[in-house]
Amino acid sequence: MLKRSLCPCKLSAMWKHVPNMLTFMRLGLTIVFLWMILSSPQATNRPFFLDIAFVLFVIAGFSDIVDGHIARRFNATTKFGRMIDPLVDKILVCGAFTCFALIGAPKLFDWGPGTLAVVHWGVLAILVVREAYVTILRQMAESHGVNFGAVAAGKIKMFLQSFAIGTVLIKTAHVQTAEWGHWFTIVTYLAMIVMTIVSGLQATRRTRTPQVAAA
Repeated sequence: MLKRSLCPCKLSAMWKHVPNMLTFMRLGLTIVFLWMILSSPQATNRPFFLDIAFVLFVIAGFSDIVDGHIARRFNATTKFGRMIDPLVDKILVCGAFTCFALIGAPKLFDWGPGTLAVVHWGVLAILVVREAYVTILRQMAESHGVNFGAVAAGKIKMFLQSFAIGTVLIKTAHVQTAEWGHWFTIVTYLAMIVMTIVSGLQATRRTRTPQVAAA
């Protein structure tokens, strides 16, 4: 019996659905990941519990890279994908820092609860305001048929935010009291905040050009 193979056009059409499937898979991983952060203070073996959360976070981040590559490779970039993909990224990032603030992580030097609360919630406020602002810009641009895809500043911002999340997880699990761990976290946070603000300002400028881009 002869086996019929799918023609290249059908294979290409199938691949075009993969990026959005990976995005929804990342959303599912994000929900589990955020639950693990909130549950970590009650975990019997907290370091191991946070290590598992870190692995899930890495998988989620890797899926983001893969879906972007597939979308470009098979020309599967869509308006829906350009909107839902960064939205899931924002849920992951803002959700993680919200959970960190709720559990009081990371601990820094011998700072008291009040000072730490200002740092945790202040960082979260900066991230949320920037992401909400850029999301509004994206919606306005897309409604006028303007492409609002990712550019270098947005990618660097996302990398630093992801690196900061990983830093907090590892610090909380394994180096809570180490002096170098405190300084490393502070420097990472500062770099992240600077790039978050810079990329937001860049998004504003790009709305005045024919091709808009941010992430």
